[in-house]
Amino acid sequence: MKAIPPSPGHLPATPGLSRASAASRLLQLRGISKRFEQPLDISGRLANLLGAGNRASVVHALDGVDLDVTAGEVIGVVGESGCGKSTLGRIVAGISPPSAGELHYEGRPVAGMSGAERRAYELGVQMIFQNPMASLNPRMRVLDIIGEAPVVHGLVPAAGKADYVAGLMQQVGLDPDYGRRYPHQFSGGQRQRIGIARALALKPRLIVCDEAVAALDVSIQAQVLNLFAELRRAHGLTYLFISHNLGVVGHLSDRVVIMYLGRVVESAPVDVVFSRPNHPYTQALLAELPTLDAERRDYRPIQGELPSPLSPPPGCSFHPRCPHAMPRCAQEIPMLALLAPGHASACHLNDAPTHRSPAGCAGADRTAANESTDPHRIHPPK
Repeated sequence: MKAIPPSPGHLPATPGLSRASAASRLLQLRGISKRFEQPLDISGRLANLLGAGNRASVVHALDGVDLDVTAGEVIGVVGESGCGKSTLGRIVAGISPPSAGELHYEGRPVAGMSGAERRAYELGVQMIFQNPMASLNPRMRVLDIIGEAPVVHGLVPAAGKADYVAGLMQQVGLDPDYGRRYPHQFSGGQRQRIGIARALALKPRLIVCDEAVAALDVSIQAQVLNLFAELRRAHGLTYLFISHNLGVVGHLSDRVVIMYLGRVVESAPVDVVFSRPNHPYTQALLAELPTLDAERRDYRPIQGELPSPLSPPPGCSFHPRCPHAMPRCAQEIPMLALLAPGHASACHLNDAPTHRSPAGCAGADRTAANESTDPHRIHPPK
């Protein structure tokens, strides 16, 4: 599949999504879109000669994503499978180029970088993948998996590789004596720690964590999340933490970005997302989080299936599943709008608060009232 330019009409850049000054922004994304095309095969082209009318398949992975990442913060990116989270992470890490839009690193456009600037970006942004076993070379020992890149890039002399790798393994909670082992000789949690050490080896400023704990047991998840927090404090790291689990994101993140079908629908500090969610999709995700409340709960999943990125719905992409949808929602794409400092949401209901059901959390007045009177309000995990 090859990337093709997107059709016009993606969301424009929305200033003010981050409270950080321009000088402190490590990464900026403006209008990032990614689309993939599957060209017609020979049989499809032959059928078109007979009037079949076949068309190339186009996957709309991302559509006009705007995001500011401040040095030292942790941004959680949350959404259902297929919403474009991993594609966004791969574009940030430089693995995949965007079809449209601009990516800036330390204030400079990545597309125009060359030489030393490009090298600084590629080393400064690293990625930890979801499947630790698939991301590690089964034919290499851990010593080489972690130590090869820093030696190749001149960060460490070849003679000092063993000591450098031993120090990294200790930081991530692995015995340095395991450096002579192969990936298959480790547990899932240990393999993920190897992946973390490999990312740290290049001394990055930003690490993209793509579902980094999704494949691990719950107890191991907690250990790895605590490790991420410790490494952040020790190295001043910035994380783009991608997950489908709001509960996991709440433990680590400073700010949460909610994505749906390739678009950002809400962005806010983590405490605001858990206490005053604005977008109906965010509210639906939070409603299904398990709690320790002893009362009986009726879990009601979001109705319907995530629309296909091959044929996204017109207007607001969430309107086929939204209980508050209006005719306008099927016709017009909602723009991200600031509701409060650092809190942005893309929902037409913010322009028509009378259409919000009593169970919603739209207007600021109703939100403030709910926050002070609702005893069952969800709080971010500690």
